[in-house]
Amino acid sequence: MFRSIKSKFIIIYFLLVFIAMVIAGIFVVTVFERNQLNEADNSIRAQAQSILNFSPTIKEAKWNELEEEEKSELLTKAPIYSTDNRVYIIDNTKIAPEIISSNIGQEERLIGENVYNIPQISPKLIVEASKGEEILTTNEGMSLKYFAYPIKTEQGLVEGIIYIIYDLEHINQTIAETKTIFSEATLLALAITIVLGFLIANSITEPIKDVTIKAQKMAEGDFKQYVEVKSDDEIGQLAGMFNLLTKKLDSTISEIFREKSKMETIFDYMADGVIAVDVTGKISHANSVAKNILNITDKDIESKDYDEIMIGINKYLALKNIIDTESLRGKQIIETKDSTYMARFAPYLNQGSEFSGIVIVFQDITEQYNLDNLRREFVANVSHELKTPITTIKSYTETILEGAIDDKDLSISFLNVVNDECDRMTRIVSDLLQLSNFDNKQIEWEKEYISLENLINKILMKLEITINEKNQKVNMYIKKDLKDIYADKDAIEQVIINILSNAFKYTSEGGFINITLNSNNNTNEIIIEDNGMGIPKKDLNRIFERFYRVDKARSRDLGGTGLGLSIAKRIIESHEGKIDIESEYEKGTKVIITLPID
Repeated sequence: MFRSIKSKFIIIYFLLVFIAMVIAGIFVVTVFERNQLNEADNSIRAQAQSILNFSPTIKEAKWNELEEEEKSELLTKAPIYSTDNRVYIIDNTKIAPEIISSNIGQEERLIGENVYNIPQISPKLIVEASKGEEILTTNEGMSLKYFAYPIKTEQGLVEGIIYIIYDLEHINQTIAETKTIFSEATLLALAITIVLGFLIANSITEPIKDVTIKAQKMAEGDFKQYVEVKSDDEIGQLAGMFNLLTKKLDSTISEIFREKSKMETIFDYMADGVIAVDVTGKISHANSVAKNILNITDKDIESKDYDEIMIGINKYLALKNIIDTESLRGKQIIETKDSTYMARFAPYLNQGSEFSGIVIVFQDITEQYNLDNLRREFVANVSHELKTPITTIKSYTETILEGAIDDKDLSISFLNVVNDECDRMTRIVSDLLQLSNFDNKQIEWEKEYISLENLINKILMKLEITINEKNQKVNMYIKKDLKDIYADKDAIEQVIINILSNAFKYTSEGGFINITLNSNNNTNEIIIEDNGMGIPKKDLNRIFERFYRVDKARSRDLGGTGLGLSIAKRIIESHEGKIDIESEYEKGTKVIITLPID
């Protein structure tokens, strides 16, 4: 309870008023009591002086000239202010002072009594007054005041004493009533203080409480909070500033969220993998591409640190090794089972420009890497393919020049070999030029409607000698309503000759080649199937690469440049068709060519 500002404010306000009222009460009552007692003192002295002034007999102290009856009546007509006050005239001329008069009728019996024997009369005051001094004192209970006033003669002798007993009951009662009134006023003031304190505390704490509740909601993520401004004072200014802060914060958070969302979207959908690692080695962000590259899941990111994941992939990309680099920047190549990536890393900083972590970008360079390998392999293959005939030509030419020219038959034989090798180089160069034209899109087709059946028959006639040499059987299956296609006749003939030549080359003697012509909707299919040596599964994906041979040694023995299938694929695709190869090693191969009719 006492931890709240409201309770503290009320208690402090209560204590301040309480202390102020108590101090004021003590001061007022003390001053009032002192004033009342001073008034009583003044009243007593005035009473004594009035008695002296009223009665010359008393003033002159001529006791001996008075009869007893006259002595007792000395105070009968004297101006006594209150019947509660007792006044005694004491004869001090005798050895034992005695009372000669009193204003209390029922105490007449005290007349003539020795004052030292009367309890209500203080002998000490009588003795002091006998010395000529006024004596005023109060009893222990503060209920009575005693005043002894000496009556002196002209010679200065104390012949008598006026002894007054002043009753303070009415003064004490007045003071008690004053204290009661002041206590009641204090209680009333405190009650009013509590009520006013509660109201004032509410006016202060309610806006603060409202701000606190709204701030808590903001801490929970709800930034659309508004505090009602009810005044122009500091509390109102606080509420106004809170609303301004909320508006600015909401705007800033929204902007940050939009930027964060935009960056996350960019990271998640960019082609490159991105991963961010803080200085402790904790992965703070990884997009889906990076997760696939590193073969990790969200659970791995939460349970493992970066080095634990990366050390098995590339130890040079471990955080401790990156930090050891002078510039914290660099790159490494990562090779996975099917792909190759260039990993580039750089540091990111905090607001104080201090190193906070590393960002690593994984760029897929598989195609570029493969193209570089293909380029190197292509150059090597071209060099090898051209080197062999050039070596042969040079060897035979040198032999002729060294004397074989005199032997006409030998020279003619050598020159035929040279001529064959030149033809071989011409075919290689021609095929390369054709592929280059495909690459540069410099091929212009002379398209016309052609009959696939007639084209196949014409090709088989050209290859009849090859078929007969190996005693192979060719089967034709043609759909009756086969439609003509619109294509470049020479190009399609080149493709079919290439496919059939390969089928004849790689099919053993006595084998078969099936040729099927189908028509499906708007396309025609040419299916060439053999029961030859087939192609291993691992080589199927590369069969259309330039200079790629499944069995390199045997392929060169059988002739060819290794470019035929590459050219065939480019021709078919340029006619908006498709060529597929299905094969099983040592069981045979099926080539499916699909061409559009229109």
